[in-house]
Amino acid sequence: MAVLDLRGISKHFGAIEALAGVDFSLEAGQIVGLMGDNGAGKSTLVKIMAGNFPPSSGEIVLEGKSVHFHKPVDARAAGIEVVYQDLALCNNLSASANVFLGRERKRRFGPFSILDDRSMHDRSRELFAELKSETRPADTVRMMSGGQRQAVAIARTHLSQAKIVLMDEPTAAISVRQVAEVLDLLRRLRDQGMAVVLISHRMPDVFSVADKIVVLRRGHKVADKPIGESSPEEVTGLITGAIKAA
Repeated sequence: MAVLDLRGISKHFGAIEALAGVDFSLEAGQIVGLMGDNGAGKSTLVKIMAGNFPPSSGEIVLEGKSVHFHKPVDARAAGIEVVYQDLALCNNLSASANVFLGRERKRRFGPFSILDDRSMHDRSRELFAELKSETRPADTVRMMSGGQRQAVAIARTHLSQAKIVLMDEPTAAISVRQVAEVLDLLRRLRDQGMAVVLISHRMPDVFSVADKIVVLRRGHKVADKPIGESSPEEVTGLITGAIKAA
C-alpha cells in the first residue's frame, strides 16, 4: 500500500490551471524523481503535499486514510517534511541548534528553564552517525560545505521521525564531491524505510538514486514509470514535448 496517494489532483489560480487531474503515489522505502520544466507544476504539487495550500479538486490519501491539510503544520504533524533548496538554516548557529530549531530541549530548575545543550548535541551526533555524515554538532553552519548543510537539514527531518521527505533541488549549486555526499544521504533515508520525493533538474542525479520517475508538463502528468524502464533521452523528450507521453 502506498504511504501517500494523490488522486486526481487539480489546482487553479484564477484562470491559470497549474495542475490537471494528477495522480501520484509514493511507497515507503522508495525514492521518486519528480521532473519537469519551469512552470510544469512540480512546485505546486509539492506544496499541496506539504500543506501550503489545498488542491482545487482531488483527494490526498495518507496511509490509506483521506486527509486534508489546511497549513504546513498539519502536514508535518502527519509525518511529511520538506527540505527546501535554501535549506532554511541559521548560519550563525551550530549544527545541533539548527537540528533542534523550534523544538529545543530544556532543563528546569525550579521556576526557571535553560537549554539542554548537552542532550541536543548528543542526539544530533547520533543522527549524523545514522546518516554516516562527518558533520559535528558543534560546527557552525556558516563554515559548512553544501553537503554538510544538507546533512543538517535531513537530520532535522529524522528528529521529527518523518515518514515522507520532499527534497527540493538538493544538489543545486554544490560541488561534484558534495553532490555524491547528498545522494548517499538520500540512499540512506530510503534504506531506513523513508519515502523520498526528489525534485531536481539534474538528470544524472535522478537516474543515480530514484526508483521511479514522474514527469510533469504544463500541469499534466506525462510519465510515471520505474527508472529502469526510462532513459535520460526519453525524459528530455517528455519535458520538452518532443515525446507526448510515456
